[in-house]
Amino acid sequence: MPDAGIPTVYAHVIDAPLDEAAVRAAVEHPESGAVLVFHGVVRNHDQGRGVRQLEYQAHPEAERLLAECVAAEQERTGVRLAAAHRFGTLGIGDVALAAAAASPHRAAAFGALEALIHRIKTEVPIWKRQSFDDGLSEWVGM
Repeated sequence: MPDAGIPTVYAHVIDAPLDEAAVRAAVEHPESGAVLVFHGVVRNHDQGRGVRQLEYQAHPEAERLLAECVAAEQERTGVRLAAAHRFGTLGIGDVALAAAAASPHRAAAFGALEALIHRIKTEVPIWKRQSFDDGLSEWVGM
């Protein structure tokens, strides 16, 4: 059953460290028995190659499209959702994506959060360039 208290959409694309506490706070509600937070973190490797940093570039409409993804998944699932994505140059360990889900039960929260993340990765125009330890770089997902 949808949560009658679904909030205004929390969706931000910014060029500064993400406010992970604000992402979580955007979904918390007294009826929620499950509050999940996902952090997409820059790792030091990809397909056997050492990675030194990532550079994210965002289309001017990225935040609007992120908000559409969050709103659509909230409507579809009835789960409270929020997301923020960073752009710019990020180092190993930096959080590139923070997303949260809250619902009365865990199964709905897990499913909605996974669906939201998949939707963000496929529908929001944010591109990344990986810089490798050997000095080479490549764009991913273009």
